Amino acid sequence: MFSQADFVYMERALKLAVNGLYTTDPNPRVGCVLVRDGEVIGEGFTQPAGQDHAEVRALKDARSRGHDLRGATAYVTLEPCSHFGRTPPCAQALADAHIARVVAAMEDPNPLVAGRGLTMLRSAGIEVRCGLLANEAHDLNLGFVSRMTRGRPWVRMKVAASLDGRTALPSGVSQWITSAAARDDGHAWRARASAVLTGIGTVKTDNPRMTVRSVETPRQPLRVLLDSHLEVPLDAQILHGAPPLIFCGTLDERHVEHAAALRERGVQIVQLPNASGKVDLGAMLKMLGERGVNELHVEAGYKLNGSLLREGWVDELLLYLAPSLLGSDALSMFSLAAPSTLEERLNFRFHTIDRIGDDLRILARIAPPAPPSR
Repeated sequence: MFSQADFVYMERALKLAVNGLYTTDPNPRVGCVLVRDGEVIGEGFTQPAGQDHAEVRALKDARSRGHDLRGATAYVTLEPCSHFGRTPPCAQALADAHIARVVAAMEDPNPLVAGRGLTMLRSAGIEVRCGLLANEAHDLNLGFVSRMTRGRPWVRMKVAASLDGRTALPSGVSQWITSAAARDDGHAWRARASAVLTGIGTVKTDNPRMTVRSVETPRQPLRVLLDSHLEVPLDAQILHGAPPLIFCGTLDERHVEHAAALRERGVQIVQLPNASGKVDLGAMLKMLGERGVNELHVEAGYKLNGSLLREGWVDELLLYLAPSLLGSDALSMFSLAAPSTLEERLNFRFHTIDRIGDDLRILARIAPPAPPSR
C-alpha cells in the first residue's frame, strides 16, 4: 500500500511537525511535505493558532520557489482540516492547488473533521491514502487526541525519586535527588505541555516557580494550582509573572479578603468543590480541556499524585530514578493504599527507558484493563 519513498517523506513530515512542539496549542502539531517527480518542492509545519496550518505553509513554500504544484503528492501527519476555523480548510487548499495524491498519517479526531477532510479530497478527484506511521503521529499529538475524544487533557505525571521510590527526606528536603541533566530534561517536558499543575503542599514546602527555565521556549505553559482551601501565600513564587489559575473547593467568608488580594494580581480563582469540599478533579480536567489544554504536566507531592492515580486521571508517568537509596522513612512518590489482591493493582506499560546523565528516565503509560478470565 505504501512505498519506501512514502515512508521516507512521511518521516520527514513528522520531523517538521516536531518544530511546532511548543507553539501550536491548542492546535495539533502537524508537518507537511510536498513531492513532485521524486523532488521535495515544499515543506511546512503548523504555526501558532490563527496562522497557517502545515499544508498552507508547504504550498506557499513551493510557490515561493517557483514550483508547479499540479500532480504533486502531499504527505501530511494529520488529515487536512475540512472546516472554517481561524483559517480556511486545508483540504480545499490542496484541491485548489491540483495536488494529485495525499498521504495522511492519521485521521483527525476533531469531530468537526473526523474523515470529512479525506472525503473532500476524494470528491475532488485526489487519490487519498491514510494510516502511514499513524502511531508516531498519534504520539506527537497525544494531548490533542485526548481533548478531542475524551474532553480532557492527556495527564502526564512527573516524579523524581531514588531507586527505592523516595522523593524527599522525612524533613521534606528534596533538592536535588536527581542530576542536573535530568532536571533539564524535565524542563523540556514542561515546555511541551499546555499547562503545569502542582498542589498547595508543594507550594508551601518548595515554593517553586513552576516555569520553564532550563531550555529555550517561545512561551510558558499555563500554571495551575490546586489549592482546596485557598492557602497560597501572597509572596509565593508561583504568583510571580503571568498569573496562575487556581482551583479550590468550598470557600466561606474567611477567604474573601485573601481571594480579593489574589484577584487584584490577575489570578483567576475557580471553585469546583466535590462532596467533601475539596477540588473535583474530574471537573477540573474537563474545564482545562474546554480551555484548550492538550497536555497537562503534573509536578506535585505524594498526596495529590495519589489522588489523581486513585481516581484514574493519570495517563502517563514520567519517572526519573537516581542511583541512590533514601530509606523507608523518606517520602514516597504516591499516597496509595495497598490493594487487597494483585489483580487490583494499578498496571502500567513501559513505553521508553532512557539514561539521562546519571539517572534513568522511564516513561510508562497506564495499561488497559485486562480481559476477564474465563
